[in-house]
Amino acid sequence: MDLTAMRTFLTVYRCGSSREAARFLGLSPLAVGAQLGAMESELGRRLFDHSSGGAAPTDLADEFAREIAVHVDALAAIAGRDPCARPVRLAGPAELTTVRVLPALGEQLRRGLKVRVEFATDDEAHTGLAGGRFDVVVSTSRPCLRGLAAVPLAEEELVLIGAKPWTTRLHGDRSQALQGVPLVADADELSAIRRYWRAVFGGPPANGAAVVVPDLRGVLAAVVAGAGVGVLPRYLCEAALADGSVTQLVRPERPPTETVCLAARAGTLELPHLAPVRACLLAGARHW
Repeated sequence: MDLTAMRTFLTVYRCGSSREAARFLGLSPLAVGAQLGAMESELGRRLFDHSSGGAAPTDLADEFAREIAVHVDALAAIAGRDPCARPVRLAGPAELTTVRVLPALGEQLRRGLKVRVEFATDDEAHTGLAGGRFDVVVSTSRPCLRGLAAVPLAEEELVLIGAKPWTTRLHGDRSQALQGVPLVADADELSAIRRYWRAVFGGPPANGAAVVVPDLRGVLAAVVAGAGVGVLPRYLCEAALADGSVTQLVRPERPPTETVCLAARAGTLELPHLAPVRACLLAGARHW
């Protein structure tokens, strides 16, 4: 069976869509369809059920992906060169990658590890990982796409913070008092804020975001400037809490947390160019 066709099959399997796979592979949808058709003819059975919603794998596709994934990925990593010389394509949120991940990789970087970093949301990073655009992803949510595996790195405490004049206006029942306070977030979806509100106040926030900054360091800057209140991982706001720029508004008995994960395509973290990254991040995360 043709190796190129097997790589195409795996990309469709991981993306869940022939169209998405074609985009990642730089092929036309017709070319992807032709390669899958040839494989199905050779196997004598259908690999995917195609619909407007994407490509749903059959039981045969699940079994076939488990059998070939590690081998195809290993061959792609070697690609006729020293696999250790290949740059690692890493993706993750800007602030997490900058503040946590790159410092943790310091030893490997000093030893000559080559890295190509892209900043991306969790969904963007997981989709790119499944399609082969990235080798590893650090994210604050576990990937749900087929063919991806994740290991937890750390639990990050989420903290509700605010600066004057907002902190002086919050008296009594904080959940009621916060209803009129502007929210600062990194996206309109308010994922961290909603998680915090559900865990601490038992329901969603009463209002949407007043200020949206697509980088949690920008969220902190806006909160310090008095734009409103926000929810941040403690490591990002620790210094501002220490110098009084912001105040922790609520001190729940069990603070909400988010799990930082290292994700990759199943079976690839032991490949020669990725194993040092995995080891370095697991070791570094012990001190996060």
